[in-house]
Amino acid sequence: QVQLVESGGGSVQPGGSLRLSCAGSGLGMFFYSVGWFRQAPGKEREEVSCITGGNDPDIHYADFVKGRFTISRDQDKNTVYLQMNNLAPEDTAVYSCAAGPGFGTLTCQSYEYWGQGTQVTVSS
Repeated sequence: QVQLVESGGGSVQPGGSLRLSCAGSGLGMFFYSVGWFRQAPGKEREEVSCITGGNDPDIHYADFVKGRFTISRDQDKNTVYLQMNNLAPEDTAVYSCAAGPGFGTLTCQSYEYWGQGTQVTVSS
């Protein structure tokens, strides 16, 4: 059974940092594209970042997180991370990870497996 479990969310003040983890079981994260998404109350879900599969992955960031967030993968731990720095109140949302085809034309476009999400709250 495939499962993605997010952790690392919480409450921080503006300017603070958090590191989210997306731990996979039942699938090798190295061979999948893994995306991070967020959804704030009353808003549509939006993609934050994505990393494709393989040794030399492509990495994508939404414009609103470039320079602040970093996605990475630890193959030994079968986990993808999202390091979030310089957080702002508008980053408040439920953050979820998803896994899809790691190679080919559908990387970072189509996702088969989703986690339950972790809450990130940024406020003073």
